[in-house]
Amino acid sequence: MAKSKNNPPDSNAQYSARYLDLMSANYGSPNLAMIKGKGAYLFDSNGKKYLDFLAGIATNALGQAHPAIIKAVNEQIKKISHISNFYINPQSLQLAENLRSLFHDVEGKVFFCNSGAEANEAALKISRLSGRYQVLAAAGGFHGRTMGALSLTGQESKKAPFRPLLKDISFFTYGDIDSLKKVISKKTAMVILEPIQGENGVITPPAGYLKEVENLCRKNGAIFALDAVQTGMGRCGGWFGYESEAVEPDIVTLAKGLGGGLPIGAVLVSSKIRSFAAGEHGTTFGGNPIVSAAANAVIKTIKKEKLIDRGLKFQQLLFSQLLKFPEVKMVRGRGLLIGIVLSQPIAKEVVEELEKIGVLANSTSDEVIRIAPPLIITRREIDLFLKSFEKALKIVGKEGVS
Repeated sequence: MAKSKNNPPDSNAQYSARYLDLMSANYGSPNLAMIKGKGAYLFDSNGKKYLDFLAGIATNALGQAHPAIIKAVNEQIKKISHISNFYINPQSLQLAENLRSLFHDVEGKVFFCNSGAEANEAALKISRLSGRYQVLAAAGGFHGRTMGALSLTGQESKKAPFRPLLKDISFFTYGDIDSLKKVISKKTAMVILEPIQGENGVITPPAGYLKEVENLCRKNGAIFALDAVQTGMGRCGGWFGYESEAVEPDIVTLAKGLGGGLPIGAVLVSSKIRSFAAGEHGTTFGGNPIVSAAANAVIKTIKKEKLIDRGLKFQQLLFSQLLKFPEVKMVRGRGLLIGIVLSQPIAKEVVEELEKIGVLANSTSDEVIRIAPPLIITRREIDLFLKSFEKALKIVGKEGVS
């Protein structure tokens, strides 16, 4: 309910104080309360407008309040908001058909859940159905924070407080095929990795690397799984982010952009491997009618508006313009998942200045800024980001941050 002039809306500071009092500290101390959004913009409780170049960490594929999602959700919630998995949900069937049509295997199976971590947990369980137990994952990779997904994550700082984790998981160097050759064997159940390592700073592997990984998996009878949670749904030049390699993974995990801001995860499973049988896995909300309706709208809109091609075009523009800044050492990524590598460890300070200016991004390390704008981003908004980025660099430089 809107507050009167005598009782004005809470400010960012007031929301922050309430947050610190009420919420677990696992997300630190956020200082902004976002109240509404439209397209590529968010508005905080003080009324300030922000250009969102993070999109909920690659989640709001169509930005905020997209008409297609609003219409799909409103129409569905008037019919059925939720049923159990004892019954058929037509929206999830449609979504499964849509996803399978984008997958290389038209006889594959689809499992729906609620997040990327849950999707990767399911992939891990499917690997156990092979009768093997060893799983190989990439150092630096991120697959989630539930116990199984965390066990697959190659970032020690996230794992250390929760050991012991699952056994029989080993790690190889991402992008180095010889490193994988040293650990893969006929005992390996699954190799899982991201087409691009998002949380590790948007690390892009060498051309041909994913195909080499697939070949090693085929040679050793291991499941080849790709975590496309962050790269998927049109963000990286294809529907799942690995299309430039012409690989055919046995498992693809999805989430984030699939729901366009609503919580959904999915596992695509090739017909060549065993998927779940009755009773072997489940989830209450997986494939919920409302979120499935939203996901169907996301896929339809990406196709209709040719957002994948537009993302690749804007990638070229961003790369060429960002490399003109002397403070930028390298730009990496694909499509609209981009890592800006700075020549000095000032990424966090630059992100803070961008926020003050009214642009949202994030730093994955002291040297890397990650941007993942909504796929509906326009040339005008890209120009605004570049102008703001230049301004933030100048401010940080003048302050002598090093």
